Amino acid sequence: MPLVKKAEPGKKAEPRLNDRNVRAYLASRFGSHVRVLGLTVLGQVGTADVKGYGYGIPVKVDYELDGQRCSAVLETVTPGGFGHEHMADRAQILLWSHAAFNVLPEHVRSLDVGGFRRDGTLTSVRDVEEFFILNEYVTGEGYYRDLERLRDGGDLRDLDVARADALCDYLVRIHQVRGPDPALYVRRVRELVGHNECIMGILDSYPPKVDAVTASQLEAIEHGCVEWRWRLKGYTHRLRQVHGDFHPWNLLFQDGARFVVLDRSRGEWGDPADDVACLTMNYVFFSLQRSGRLEGSLETLFSRFWQRYLDATGDEELRAVAAPFLAFRALVMASPVWYPRLPGTVRSTLLAFVRTVLHEPAFDPARVNEYCG
Repeated sequence: MPLVKKAEPGKKAEPRLNDRNVRAYLASRFGSHVRVLGLTVLGQVGTADVKGYGYGIPVKVDYELDGQRCSAVLETVTPGGFGHEHMADRAQILLWSHAAFNVLPEHVRSLDVGGFRRDGTLTSVRDVEEFFILNEYVTGEGYYRDLERLRDGGDLRDLDVARADALCDYLVRIHQVRGPDPALYVRRVRELVGHNECIMGILDSYPPKVDAVTASQLEAIEHGCVEWRWRLKGYTHRLRQVHGDFHPWNLLFQDGARFVVLDRSRGEWGDPADDVACLTMNYVFFSLQRSGRLEGSLETLFSRFWQRYLDATGDEELRAVAAPFLAFRALVMASPVWYPRLPGTVRSTLLAFVRTVLHEPAFDPARVNEYCG
């Protein structure tokens, strides 16, 4: 018997449960002869029910195992808000539940955790203790090598300009793709501030004392970022395809200006300002290490990138929303965890930049040194 919700337009259908697929799965799980007796949908929420939101539709599975009648409940997590938009989000919840249910006294036991294959069959991942990814191997040189050379006094080459232009044009191209759901923009901004790998997580990683950085300064920065979160919630029309971690260590150049990108992070969709801020703050970062200000060849690349991107996209709002994305990247660069050998003067300058830019109504690329003042 098929048990499935009809797919919404543009979304794939949820997998069908039938006796054959469930029987094959249970046999692989328990290693014994299994007979499925019935599949029953449980707990349909009625219109009079107080609780209007729940997880996926649970299905009671009645089966016979080695002649003994047994029952279990098979559940999924409903795609949607509350951090459940992506398959990986839902997998995280179920993997945690499988481990956590079985260590709490009197809690219902989890018998297994698994997934649906594309063909509708079920598979177990109960024995997995850690997940991995296998990527293709590519060769190239990290873009940070170019920036290190410029930081250390190297001349600005035509190839440096061509590579910066190629990176800019790449962002222009991928940012043309509009996102599917405005709620994903709100989520991405929320995660920018509150995610463990983003602003609050980075701030929490700062040790109690380092280069005269005080807890009150970090608290003030956090408050400023929260204000920006509420300010940006109305910009959902800006949702675009993004890389999400577009920094020089994730960019490998091969021949000339040809490159490949690595380690896309934190989802497919976000604000284009995230990618632009991520890369261009590195021109500032390497220049600060060289002379304590944005100048010379790195300033040339910084200014050229911003102007080229704005000219190509006509994104008049970019400067008005960029501040928290710039602040996030600067906080990473100033972090004693990520950059423990960074001179204290550079760390202080980056934090001054963060405090100032968060209080500006719009970011002006021509005023970076003023922001760092």
